Amino acid sequence: MLTAIALINAEAAKIPEVAQSVAEIEGVSEVYSVTGNVDLIAIVRVRRHEDLADVIADRIGKVDGVQSTQTYIAFQAYSKHDLAAAFNLGLD
Repeated sequence: MLTAIALINAEAAKIPEVAQSVAEIEGVSEVYSVTGNVDLIAIVRVRRHEDLADVIADRIGKVDGVQSTQTYIAFQAYSKHDLAAAFNLGLD
């Protein structure tokens, strides 16, 4: 599974509608409204690199109100939850 983080700039008046539309796209697992230089951050999870182009460029990029996107592809995931699970394997 490939994970990408899509930073989305949207028209200010349409941010809630853009967020909802993006969240409904297959391959998008989460959408966050954030502070900072972008309006929304979407977490995209797909099986193939080719699917990233479909989800991000062909679908997210064409949502009414999206002005621009910037995408980061994740190499490795680290989280407290994953590390705790690894250390608890086989221990009951």
